[in-house]
Amino acid sequence: MEAFLVSLTTIAVAEIGDRTQLLSLVLVARYRKPLPIIAGILCATLANHAAAGLLGLWFGKQLEPKILEIVVAVSMIGMALWTLKPDTLKEGAVSISAAGAFFATLTGFFIAEIGDKTQIATVALAAAYPNLAAVVLGTTLGMLAANAPVVFLGKAFADRLPMKAIHYAASALFLILGAAFLLRALWR
Repeated sequence: MEAFLVSLTTIAVAEIGDRTQLLSLVLVARYRKPLPIIAGILCATLANHAAAGLLGLWFGKQLEPKILEIVVAVSMIGMALWTLKPDTLKEGAVSISAAGAFFATLTGFFIAEIGDKTQIATVALAAAYPNLAAVVLGTTLGMLAANAPVVFLGKAFADRLPMKAIHYAASALFLILGAAFLLRALWR
């Protein structure tokens, strides 16, 4: 249960203000069909985070527990610093296909998540927790928790969020997780 809850909260908070939220806004403005967009986010995130989770699980088996926890701690602290830099969605970075809201979301989200902080966090979480299903389910639901309100409420919702405070809170969460993993490594 810990793996699921840590994964869910970490990704939900870290995702606020991320470029995939901006992509959600673009998609909902273009298609105005929230349910296919949500389905596309779900499928793309499951695929992307399952691959990241498998990679993390492999890393977790390669390293001895103390070293693994230090690596996870350092990556979480790195994520804390990365979270302080707001994401932007470059004009034309993701072309929106006429093939429909679902396909455009599926491809757009999958590509946008490659190398993103939530994908790297998923690798680290899967390395730290042996329950791959709990990590992938948690990170996927965290992604949906952050993006579904944007899809349903659109730009009016996003414009009212205190983004600076949210980025600081997400950074603090990553720092706390990093410190917790570091302490666990030192107590081994």
